[in-house]
Amino acid sequence: MSSKNQSGAGNGVLVGTAVLSGLAAVIIAKNFLDKEKAVQHRISTDYGVGDGAFRRTMSQLLGPPLLDGNKIEALQNGNAIFPAMLTAIASAQHSITFENFVFTEGYIAELFVNALAERAQHGVKVHFLQDALGCDCLHGPLFRTLKRSGVEVEIFRYLHLFQFNHRTHRKLLVVDGRVGFIGGVCISDDWDGDGHTAGHWRDSHYRVEGPAVAQMQQAFMDNWIRTRSAILHGDAYFPELPPVGDTLCQVFRSSSSDGADSARLMFLFSIAAARDSILIANPYFIPDALTIQMLLEARQRNVDIQIIVPCEKIDQRLVRMVGRSCWGPLLEAGVRFFEYQSALLHCKYFIVDHQWVSVGSSNLDDRSLCLNEEANLNVLDQTFAAQQAEVFAADKRDSREITLHDWRHRPWSEKILGHAGSVFRSQM
Repeated sequence: MSSKNQSGAGNGVLVGTAVLSGLAAVIIAKNFLDKEKAVQHRISTDYGVGDGAFRRTMSQLLGPPLLDGNKIEALQNGNAIFPAMLTAIASAQHSITFENFVFTEGYIAELFVNALAERAQHGVKVHFLQDALGCDCLHGPLFRTLKRSGVEVEIFRYLHLFQFNHRTHRKLLVVDGRVGFIGGVCISDDWDGDGHTAGHWRDSHYRVEGPAVAQMQQAFMDNWIRTRSAILHGDAYFPELPPVGDTLCQVFRSSSSDGADSARLMFLFSIAAARDSILIANPYFIPDALTIQMLLEARQRNVDIQIIVPCEKIDQRLVRMVGRSCWGPLLEAGVRFFEYQSALLHCKYFIVDHQWVSVGSSNLDDRSLCLNEEANLNVLDQTFAAQQAEVFAADKRDSREITLHDWRHRPWSEKILGHAGSVFRSQM
């Protein structure tokens, strides 16, 4: 080969390498570099969660309004949650919309596939939106059954090169536009049982009726339009919803495409408005610096703060270590931490001043608050808050308190890995 040809080939290799390097840089930047947070300064309120100003702020600044006339049933663990969801699916006459994160092959998945397929075969319009990374059988027999039966199946972010790190973490089921389910439970045998058995998960889900169900339906439509590029409308999806109870609530969604820290802002405002107590149960508690600062300021106002997290029975051990690495200042300020012992705690509920509650899919970590598609049910109701406080008390009885002494004497290996892993906290 002539020197001219060799030179040309060398230049081609250099150009190809440069193109691949540039492409890799774009992919990393789009998916893994820490996203700038829209809110970087502390929030201070001269009102509490029971004041009208708080209600108006949550209704207007952050999303859909708080609506009266709803009925909410709290369901605990798979042995209560799955039968309620399957019963609702079996009752469908017009439509089913279903958005899910984890879907793994097994007994529970087969129950849901058969239930959805049966309704589709009887003329019900069934729409199923599944996250790509949360499923282990996208091309397996279960999904083939769904499609053959007439279920419209869409996969969220499937093979999307520049945005594969963005996931739908929402867990939404709406039947006939009238009954909705929201919470932390996914479609997997891991969630089956009573929440007290090793190898299974402790979780909560919520059955909703009333005007807020339309907000839940809208949250589903948000991602359905982005994947299917089709709009579902009319009475089959948005029927008239008269009051059925007396609970004031909203279904609140957040999305990486919104360009704002909507879910994070909701948590920050709630902490700022706390005057008496904050009770948190969350499996992946990795607060950022501003959240820690505001929790510390709440302690300066003598707000009682108690937090339940998983023990070593967790699916993400590094996440636990990174989360525990930031407990020091909080423990020193009097925040109390408890680790749930019986099973893997996956509950996500947040109770402020005995009247404001947020439940749903959002974790208190950067992945939920900056990357994932999330949906929470926010409730302003003393009766519901009291019920959730009883759930918190029961979970706390099955937990072990971690003192400042315990934290300081945790293994050195955990200390090192926790601090080192903090480099990747934007992905946790």
